[in-house]
Order: sequence, then C-alpha cells, then structure tokens
Amino acid sequence: MGKIKSFKQEFSFDERRKESECIVVKYPDRVPIIIEKYSRTDLPELDKKKLRLNPGKALFIFVKNTLPQTASLMNSIYESYKDDDGFLYMCYSSEKTFG
Repeated sequence: MGKIKSFKQEFSFDERRKESECIVVKYPDRVPIIIEKYSRTDLPELDKKKLRLNPGKALFIFVKNTLPQTASLMNSIYESYKDDDGFLYMCYSSEKTFG
C-alpha cells in the first residue's frame, strides 16, 4: 500500500493558492482548511466530513505542531496560522503530544 501524499505534495503552490482564493470568493463566511492525519496515529483517514471513532478514543487537532486553545474561534486560528497559499493546515491525532 502506497503512502498517501499530503495536499502540499500533490498540488503546486500556485494551484493551492488559486484554490484557496476561489473558496474565499465563493464562500466568504468560511475558512479554507486542509486537515490531514498525523502519520503516526492509528486513527482512520477522514472521509470528507465524517470520522468514525470508538467512544473511548480521543481526537486532538494540531495547527503548526501546537494545540490551539479550545475557546479559539476558527477565524482567529486562521488569521494566526494560515499558510502563504491561503489554506489553514491542520493535523489530527489520537495523542495529545505531537512528535
């Protein structure tokens, strides 16, 4: 089974920039996010908008290797951590520590 390419590996900077700009124009009240599974987690891949978790499993979301504050609004996180291509890259894991 081959390794899944990250969004940044799969698309060029210009393609990603153009896509994020299209999303912002089409949906001005939304934030363009790319969320990918941390390579060392045993969680399943996301299927678009759904993730099936066992009741005892934890889910942690990281932005640039840090856990954002729970009370942070998405727009605030986006403005603080967005990439030069216009996307906010997030990573999910079942572990609270990254790395």
